[in-house]
Amino acid sequence: MHDVLFQPLKMGALEAKNRIFMAPLTRGRAADPMFTPNELMGTYYQQRAGAGMILTEATGISVEGLGWPSAPGIWSDEQTEAWKPIVKGVHDAGGLIVMQLWHMGRIVHPYFLGGKPPVSASATKAPGEAHTPEGKSEYATAREMTKEDIDRTIADYRRAAENAKKAGFDGVQLHGANGYLVDQFLRDKTNLRTDEYGGSPENRTRFMREVLEAIIDVWGADRVGIRLSPNGDSQGTDDSNPEATFGAATKVIEELGLAFLELREPGPDGTFGQTDVPKQSPMIRNIYSGPLILNSDYTAREADDDVSNGKCDAVSFGRPYISNPDLEKRVAVGADFNPNKDVPKSWYFPIPQGYTDYPTLEEEKAASAA
Repeated sequence: MHDVLFQPLKMGALEAKNRIFMAPLTRGRAADPMFTPNELMGTYYQQRAGAGMILTEATGISVEGLGWPSAPGIWSDEQTEAWKPIVKGVHDAGGLIVMQLWHMGRIVHPYFLGGKPPVSASATKAPGEAHTPEGKSEYATAREMTKEDIDRTIADYRRAAENAKKAGFDGVQLHGANGYLVDQFLRDKTNLRTDEYGGSPENRTRFMREVLEAIIDVWGADRVGIRLSPNGDSQGTDDSNPEATFGAATKVIEELGLAFLELREPGPDGTFGQTDVPKQSPMIRNIYSGPLILNSDYTAREADDDVSNGKCDAVSFGRPYISNPDLEKRVAVGADFNPNKDVPKSWYFPIPQGYTDYPTLEEEKAASAA
């Protein structure tokens, strides 16, 4: 069982040693100073280098785009230098690591912007409350981006892609999912524009296309991927016709020849909102001819089934990789997974507990034999 998950996978210029990938996971450890990676993060990623491909936690491309306490950035020289030993550690352990580039759009709280409103495709407001260092606080209404804002933000993505290359990453993934900026442009509930970036599904993909083109100019399409979440509401970002919207987005991705496409397809209890809607992956699979990665709520058996039957080419595991640094080894031998320490403190606080202290299978066996 699971033999198919341990076959290598070529994705453009990227070569994964197996098809059990580590999904992007915000962990909030880039503290002191804020937004700069650190040695603790290096330990965490190196522990998980057995994954076929590590997709890093979402990483901010600019001050304007990052509104999560202690999440890392990639816009400054200091951040770029701090990522270098992390990447080297993964490479030394035989791993493949790709950086996820992130702009949160309207999900950035004014706390992080000196009191100024966040930017988005249109002047809309996310439901719920933001996490800030001072506690939870209601989101603010975003300011609609001007053409100058759009051009500036695309330049920010380009600079972040350049910095990721300097840091030694194997490639980059554009975060186009979960109700963040790219997703806010894609979907008609949050994109109310009447210019060339709004209206038809094709127009609403324009921002995504232009960002991808800038990143491809730095990396080449064979080292660039994207993550989408085409199923239901994500943080108040939704669409009246997801098949048309994400069909148009997938056509752009196919046309640009991206190295891989990752889809987040959670069940009814999804992290970012209600998602018990028909899945778009079969339609997307028919449009995009490159490697397709599916994510969310998978067991090892389900992953094996979906790769074996051609539904996808790999599966990215999120929460299981929090508590199982050697997840792929556990899958290989059919071992049980460690349960998560299912409390926000262990997920998001800048401490080692619940981050780098989970035992490997070998360590568990040694402890039980002692």
